[in-house]
Amino acid sequence: MRDSLRPNGTTGRLPTAHRIRSVLSGAAVTALLGGVLTAPAPAQAAPACGPTGGPAPTEMPWALSRLDPAAAWRVGKGAGVTVAVIDSGVSPSHPLLRGRVLPGEDFNQLVHLKGQCDLVGHGTMVAGIIAGREGSGTPYTGIAPEARILPLRVLAENKENFDPDVPGEIGRAIRWAVDHDADVINLSLVTLDDPALKSAVDYALGKDVVLVASAGNRQENREDRPGYPAAYPGVVAVAGIDEQGGHVGSSVSADYVDIAGPGLNIVGPAPQGSGYRAEPQGGTSFATAYVSGAAALVRAAHPDISPQEVAYRLTRTADNPPDGHNAQVGYGMVNPYRAVTGLLGTRTDPPLGAMPAPAPHADPLAWQRTVAIWVAVVGAVLAGVLLTLRPILVRGRRRGWRPGRRDVPQDA
Repeated sequence: MRDSLRPNGTTGRLPTAHRIRSVLSGAAVTALLGGVLTAPAPAQAAPACGPTGGPAPTEMPWALSRLDPAAAWRVGKGAGVTVAVIDSGVSPSHPLLRGRVLPGEDFNQLVHLKGQCDLVGHGTMVAGIIAGREGSGTPYTGIAPEARILPLRVLAENKENFDPDVPGEIGRAIRWAVDHDADVINLSLVTLDDPALKSAVDYALGKDVVLVASAGNRQENREDRPGYPAAYPGVVAVAGIDEQGGHVGSSVSADYVDIAGPGLNIVGPAPQGSGYRAEPQGGTSFATAYVSGAAALVRAAHPDISPQEVAYRLTRTADNPPDGHNAQVGYGMVNPYRAVTGLLGTRTDPPLGAMPAPAPHADPLAWQRTVAIWVAVVGAVLAGVLLTLRPILVRGRRRGWRPGRRDVPQDA
């Protein structure tokens, strides 16, 4: 998939410009009648935006089986971490995302729906990969199921991400996310180099916010060129890997690639209804979301480390390629468990973010164990008392419980 909001290989027809205007106009009328914009509405009250999906998966998607994020969940599931998704918007009504999507913002749009209208379906899939919650009735969760999503809508269906005004919009969205307490920013898109965009990236890094971005996808009839913001220093640039562990052919190869995530045959929630969409061609957009989910787990487990240390932890614990690092997949496939729990450092340097103590397992027999311990203690005390009294009792029985006499010495 192309890392824009009009990806190559997208199946089905996207909404026409006329439909976009009608959907947004209807949302504006609703807002004027006291609905969407007057106060934060519950997730179920969000406008019906974007395509519907098909049936929910009946088996765990390969990407979840491969990354096994549940191995890291005993340490934490991303609670307290906010991930900004700068994309096409995020639907808050899907069962996988209910209660996870905060009010966000729209940039350069006709009306403001707080980032919660996704006409394309791209941003909602990305959000589901990052923070889809547990207990939705399907074998599907996000990598960090207790993280929150801050949706920032920067591109509509009919706008190319290489348009000259787009980098500035992305930069404004980055600054907005930082100023609204984002801990991680997911950028499943690529655009042109731009001073305002670079300034926004530096602003985020200076405020200790982790940025994860798509390295980019190869385009037909267009030579490979660096994808921004992924190519900026300090941004974690993500490539794609397939089910066999190989580099996805459409994923850009470049020296700025840091790490990789699942990038082919991807499944995720649809923005309208409760269905799921399949993206067989995948793309680095979705690979980026898997890495952002792992970054959220790291931020939750190690809240005091810097963005550079988060990036170091992600890359140095990845499943490396045979040569350790290359331009196709960077340091290799992200490994959520190792990223959270690994003790990094050398004999002379202290570990980078010591592993937190795991949450204790609940013991359903705890009260019975406590009672048993007290019974044993009381029994031991009683046994000691009885052992002390036994000689006294024996002598008493022999004398018939008569008082004993003390022998008085005779006078000489």
